[in-house]
This record gives sequence, structure tokens and C-alpha cells, in this order.
Amino acid sequence: MLHSVGVHTLQLLTQAAACILLFPRFLLTAVMLWLLDFLCIRKKMLTMPTAEEAASASEEPPPDDPPVCVSDSNRMFTLESLKAVWHGQKLDFFKSAHVGCLAPNPEVIQLDGQKRLRILDFARGKRPLILNFGSCT
Repeated sequence: MLHSVGVHTLQLLTQAAACILLFPRFLLTAVMLWLLDFLCIRKKMLTMPTAEEAASASEEPPPDDPPVCVSDSNRMFTLESLKAVWHGQKLDFFKSAHVGCLAPNPEVIQLDGQKRLRILDFARGKRPLILNFGSCT
């Protein structure tokens, strides 16, 4: 019982430390998304011709220039996007592989299901070990 309380406390402290470390990066990303939304909307509104100018101009707008429609479905600073950014940053923080560090060595099960080995057990000498996660379809 005491061991499980210690493990849960350690996990809670790890999560709290991650939140404290990730919060400034998350806020910076949120501000960047808000600024990008603001600048895109401002550019569209300022460059939009008035009704008189549009009537006098006989040329059509380019096909890749959609009409100005500001709604939650085409904005980047939404609650869903902020949740995705937070989740992605947490996944990045807790990943086990980091540049310059040793590669993770997870356990794998052979096809017959009888023997469990580690991935690096398949390495031979100084030859590089290549894992192919390709598709056969």
C-alpha cells in the first residue's frame, strides 16, 4: 500500500513538473496562433474592396482567394487547437527517445510467441540495426 502511494505521488509530481515546464512554451504557441488569426483576419478585412469598387471592377477575384468568412471553423485559435497543442507538447516532453541519447530498447515478442527479447539483442557487432515499419499492401 505504501509503495503504491509513493508511486502515485511520484507520478503526480512528474506531471506537475511537466506542466510547470511546458506552460511558458504553450502560452507562446497560443499567442502565436492568436496573432496569426488576428493578422489573417485583419489583412482580409483591410484588403477587401468596398461594394462600389467591386461593382466598378469587372475582374473576378482569383479562384484561390476564398470569400472572407470569419467563423470558428476556419480559425486557428480555438479551444480544440489549444488542446491539441498542449497534448502534443506533453507527448513530446515524455517521449523516451531524445536526440543525442541512447536509443530506447523495448521488449519484443517473437512470432512464435514463446520468447521475449529486446530490440537491441538483434544487433550484431558494429553493423547498424535497421527497423523497417513498412506496409505490405
